[in-house]
Amino acid sequence: MVTVAELSSRVDESLERVVEDLVALVRIPSVSADSFDQSTLQVSAGLVRDLLGEVGVAARVASASAPSGAPGRPAVLGARDGVEGAPVVLLYAHHDVQPPGPLEDWDQDDPFEPVVRGDRLYARGSADDKAGVVAHVAAIRVLGEDLRAGVRCFVEGEEEVGSPSFVNFLTAHREALAADVIVVLDSTNWKVGVPAVTTSLRGLVECQVELRVTGHALHSGMYGGPVLDATTLMCRLIASLHDENGDVAVAGLLQREASPIDYPDEEFRADAAVVDGYRLAGTGSIPSRLWTKPALGVVGLDATPVEGRSNTIAPTCRAALSLRVAPGQDPAEAWTALEEHLRANVPFGAEVTITPGETGPSFLAEEGGEVMRQARRALREAWGTESVEIGVGGSIPFIADLANVFPEAEILVTGIEDPDTRAHSGNESIHLGELRNAILAEAILLADLSGTLEE
Repeated sequence: MVTVAELSSRVDESLERVVEDLVALVRIPSVSADSFDQSTLQVSAGLVRDLLGEVGVAARVASASAPSGAPGRPAVLGARDGVEGAPVVLLYAHHDVQPPGPLEDWDQDDPFEPVVRGDRLYARGSADDKAGVVAHVAAIRVLGEDLRAGVRCFVEGEEEVGSPSFVNFLTAHREALAADVIVVLDSTNWKVGVPAVTTSLRGLVECQVELRVTGHALHSGMYGGPVLDATTLMCRLIASLHDENGDVAVAGLLQREASPIDYPDEEFRADAAVVDGYRLAGTGSIPSRLWTKPALGVVGLDATPVEGRSNTIAPTCRAALSLRVAPGQDPAEAWTALEEHLRANVPFGAEVTITPGETGPSFLAEEGGEVMRQARRALREAWGTESVEIGVGGSIPFIADLANVFPEAEILVTGIEDPDTRAHSGNESIHLGELRNAILAEAILLADLSGTLEE
């Protein structure tokens, strides 16, 4: 048997090793985007396998093909058997990372060379999600023989590119991944010092829209007036997607109210670093606008660049749209609603081509049972304060896939990040105190599930 105090002491004693593991892992530039060196993913997967092996988890590197037939990127599968009758827990994280982005966005010369400033460790992947990887390893390490539950580990290598082979991987390795409880350590906490359980995620629908006005470019002085350029028409079409309040104006999209968590406008403005004078868009509470109502944005636009301008009527313009779908809505229904809106609002009868892109299901957790109670207790003990239930405006489609393949398992989505993490941006970082608490919380939960946590 083990007490919370004993686990807390073990975690503190292991923190230097945890940071060493994290530094070694983030130094591997394991960017899964196709335009980057994919061999780094093999190196990263190999290190994850070795780290798990050091804590008694028999691990191997594996992959599966995507539905397109393209080979999947390397993932790590691990298993450590528990005592007879104990539950089996699947621990998920991912070892691939986002591209570093513009170097001028970083306060260090190399985004993959970790730098500690204050309480935070800065590097690409330091939080998203290599901190999750080392937290799983550390929780198993500190428990030692007090871990009686069975453990399965799945450290994915393509989460940042949409997990194209995820479903095939689950199917191919279903028996090795089957579990009673699934812990996903790839979300965020409410703020530094306040842990959270993520109970909803928005889905995703993407598409590209191209408008054509003429068969070729025209002299704006000779033809301007009767013919509007394609960029102007695209602006008018995009403007139809929101009403005067900034709410999404596409008919048929679901929305719901979020949990009544207090998130004042001024705190959100500070977290989002919006400019002075900007009026926040949409209606309803900030949590509802962020988590449980649809959001729609232009994430790419092909138009004549200012530096290459001329007095020419542009014949075509193309935009990439990203729609975040409220929890509980089928993305196929949302795609149909978006397509119908676009076709109905094409200005001046321009020729339109709409090409569907990536879609991802939403996630809405069921009312928590005993495992959720144990998780809340673990978070409270680790942070010294009650956890809160939050939604996340982003999409993690694989969670819905996990729920479909393992419908009897209870899924816990927990946090390793915080509002200052800047995942996917320059100066990504992990707060080392939050990392420490996440390790302790997972160790407490695993001990509780093992029946070795002393009351």
